[in-house]
Amino acid sequence: MISDTLKKAVAGALLSIGLPKGETGDFARLSGRQAVEHPDELSHGDYSTNAALVFAKDLKVKPRELAEKLVVELEKNRPDQVEKIDIAGPGFINFHLKRTFFAEQVGKILKEEEKFGSNDYFKKAGLKKVMIEYTDPNPFKEFHIGHLMSNSIGESIARITEFSGAQVKRACYQGDVGLHVAKAIWGYLNEKNNEGKKERSENLDAGKLGTYYALGATAYEENQDAKKEIVDINKKIYSKEDLIINKIYKVGRKISLDYFGGIYKQLGTEFNFFFFESEAGPIGKKLVEENIEKGIFEKSDGAVVFKGDEEKGLHTRVFISREGLPTYEAKELGLVELKRKKYSYDLSLVVTGNEIKDYFKVLLDAVKKVFLSKDSKGTNILHIPHGMLRLPSGKMSSRTGDVVTALSLIAKVRQSLKEKFSNKNSDVEDEKIAIGAIKYSILRQSSGDDIIFDLDKSISFEGDSGPYLQYSAVRAKSILKKADEAKMKESTKKSSESVHELEKILYRFPEIVERSAREYEPHYITTYLTELAGLFNNYYANNQIIAAEDKESPYKISLTHAFEIIMRNGLHLLGIEVPEKM
Repeated sequence: MISDTLKKAVAGALLSIGLPKGETGDFARLSGRQAVEHPDELSHGDYSTNAALVFAKDLKVKPRELAEKLVVELEKNRPDQVEKIDIAGPGFINFHLKRTFFAEQVGKILKEEEKFGSNDYFKKAGLKKVMIEYTDPNPFKEFHIGHLMSNSIGESIARITEFSGAQVKRACYQGDVGLHVAKAIWGYLNEKNNEGKKERSENLDAGKLGTYYALGATAYEENQDAKKEIVDINKKIYSKEDLIINKIYKVGRKISLDYFGGIYKQLGTEFNFFFFESEAGPIGKKLVEENIEKGIFEKSDGAVVFKGDEEKGLHTRVFISREGLPTYEAKELGLVELKRKKYSYDLSLVVTGNEIKDYFKVLLDAVKKVFLSKDSKGTNILHIPHGMLRLPSGKMSSRTGDVVTALSLIAKVRQSLKEKFSNKNSDVEDEKIAIGAIKYSILRQSSGDDIIFDLDKSISFEGDSGPYLQYSAVRAKSILKKADEAKMKESTKKSSESVHELEKILYRFPEIVERSAREYEPHYITTYLTELAGLFNNYYANNQIIAAEDKESPYKISLTHAFEIIMRNGLHLLGIEVPEKM
């Protein structure tokens, strides 16, 4: 990328004026300390470096004086792509790129098409194989908007990671055993409409399972007798000793998993691996028991615990309960073992809500101690916490039944789109736009931030929304179709001297993608695409793109095509589909 070329040029200039190389020699140290970035204002150049401000103290000169010396050196070996170099403010050095550079970049975009923006970041970092776990709904409970948030962020990170040189496997870990299942089954058995049924499990569906869970969860908190019954049901689920409970469990589990599968398809996610607590539990329990004598775990008041290192700010957690059952923590150990066997990854990413951030710190400490005693394989795990997705009405609770499901939110957005735009689109397009609106709302800001979902803003076509980006991409596709029908060919040969702001932004896409990959933050792409769409729509409003008498028209068509490619690639990385028409 041109930014790398400029960094090397600046590093070379610094060495030329006498900056010590240091112990490492070459340009690495100098390139690492200086920043080569885009100025906030396009009029200030295409790139700017703060090198003079950073190294002035090392050379005992004023930043402006150092900047002037650096410019003299840079001019001696000015990179071919640079038109001019100037100084601004206290010592910032600005680079203005040649007009031909932007036209060449348009040609590169058209040539690389669906590969434009891809990079080898993970491959170069030695992280060729990456497993990403996300979504993680629990059977017997609703697939709610929290799962929708995890799925949107996880799927986008998966796509960005693939686009950045890694072989990615998608994983979903589903809690098919545990107290929540026992609560749902208790709710079903005690719901008045099910009294007296000889054949259990005949009145189950995905929606009702959530209701039964809420009923059981409330009883567990408020009724001691019910609590004892639920604990007993939980033991029977593990032991499989009760035929009626076994039947309800099997039917309910299948209903939940089929229901989840339909939602994954709607959201555009295809998982490579499905892991379950029922299979991870026994493995995790065994791992814990094997490591008691090693001192990693210890018995405490009938349970088995892991004492977190207080100096690291970690707390103590239970891994095997007094009843002898593996807790979530032990199951997570078993999950790591399952993942290790399924895919020999270099890096494992786990995307979850940030409410378990502290829990994960303890867990990862336990994982390293358990598996480093065996081998180091599988211990390179990074937890990516995300904020909560809420509606203006406030926080939801599956325990009380006050849950906003993913499907109900998608349906609500679709209905609002129909009302606003008189249902001009097909059902398929409506769904693409609705899901695009929700995903954009989730991915428009840093993953760790909470989000209050604004329905009206999410479906706006005025900018800063998913539909706005989709509409901009569809508009470009429509222009290209008209150009094809008019038999007008595109060309990257530009005759005018002017450079539109659109051209000054297009070529930055690979930089944005690499930053998103490096920081696991899709919102950089969202922000970039929104700015890009705004510039394109401004360009469209002020230029007649298809005009037989205009000698610039072939280039304008190329520029439109380059924009369409980047929008298509960028929206794909966000997990947002481009409709055929809007």
